[in-house]
Amino acid sequence: MSPRTARLISPLAAAAAATVLGGAVLATASPASAATRNGVCEAGEFCYYFNSGTKGSLSDFTGSVADYGTRQPSCFDFKGPGAGKGKCVKNAAASVWNRSGKTVRVYFNSNYGGSVYQDFAPGARGNLKPGLKNQNASHRFLSSAPPTGCKTDGTHSRLPTTILVYRKSLNRVDRVEFKTYVKNVLPNEWRSHWPRESLKAGAIAVKNFGWYWALRSASRTPSGQCYDVTDHTSSQMYKPGSATAATNAAVDATWGVRMTRGGKIFKAQYCSTTTACGNWATGDWMSQNGSRDKAEAGWSYARILRYYYKGIVLD
Repeated sequence: MSPRTARLISPLAAAAAATVLGGAVLATASPASAATRNGVCEAGEFCYYFNSGTKGSLSDFTGSVADYGTRQPSCFDFKGPGAGKGKCVKNAAASVWNRSGKTVRVYFNSNYGGSVYQDFAPGARGNLKPGLKNQNASHRFLSSAPPTGCKTDGTHSRLPTTILVYRKSLNRVDRVEFKTYVKNVLPNEWRSHWPRESLKAGAIAVKNFGWYWALRSASRTPSGQCYDVTDHTSSQMYKPGSATAATNAAVDATWGVRMTRGGKIFKAQYCSTTTACGNWATGDWMSQNGSRDKAEAGWSYARILRYYYKGIVLD
């Protein structure tokens, strides 16, 4: 079986079949940015406000976002104190403050689309114009725009900001913010009620698998579009809006952890059980159920990963 088409077994599907599955990897705003999303509009950030006049709760960003999501707990939300706190940002912002050093464009549609948009120069603050107020669906840092075509901005030492996902049932390729992708894969490959250390191990494996393929962008749809991963078991199960609080916490807790072998991101594969992995259990595969059992026995996520993936470095 070709390594690219090796299939992963999600725990949700394992009850129905013992088919072997493969593994995959992606990121949100650039990790090189010093600021974090904490509900404070800091230097280097672009901030949405719930009310006009930069009033109410705010949501701060350090990079471009193609889709904010529409439901909790997976959407980008207003984090600061004041009116609107906790609401999803999409179609809910009234004003902005651009504290970054780049021009930021706000779009009417997701994926940087639509004929209606508004640019905010570095340092600008003001209200969204009619047609965009409470109609904001994506924003882009223009002088550091996300990659286009088949390219990625990721390296073996830097997370990609986005990943190309082939939505097979929809017959289209979506460029998805990488952290959003990981958060909407993990609950479909690991059960959300499993122990925290198991979820952390899964979060790193899911991230690594996507990261590995994002560095390649070698696959093509029947119509010739390039993509990194599919949204089903030929890569990893990606379902927008499926993120949970428990799995999000695991992703956030391990987001700064890089897993490499020989200094490079490797294809961290996994399947439901060691038996299901069969002869593939050679130091490149992790048992999903095994990660649960070891976590229940008190193992840390790092110990779990080092047990299954041989010769790795976590930094």
